[in-house]
Amino acid sequence: MLLFLYGSLLDPEVLARQSGERRLARRLRPAVLPGHARRPLRGTPYPTLIRQPGAVTEGALLRPGPAAFRRLAAYEGAEYRLTPVRPHTPRGPVRAHAWVAPRWRAG
Repeated sequence: MLLFLYGSLLDPEVLARQSGERRLARRLRPAVLPGHARRPLRGTPYPTLIRQPGAVTEGALLRPGPAAFRRLAAYEGAEYRLTPVRPHTPRGPVRAHAWVAPRWRAG
């Protein structure tokens, strides 16, 4: 599954620690998500996405293996749900998923 990452998992050290794969960050590819803004998740230091016309969120695309995906899903926890998104790359839009919390949780 292709993931759009936009928060703490963009940090290579966090990504390595949470995925269990030291070199996974080498597979990150820049992307932007139009129509979405990054907002803090209320009561935490972590972000979530909200739909917002005209906004653009910078992030990266990643296709982790099954073991890394399971670990990343556990890290994201129950607050976040995998949501289909259409990030743009230099080659055009792609289909991906992002972990997004319910809008009411956005600060």
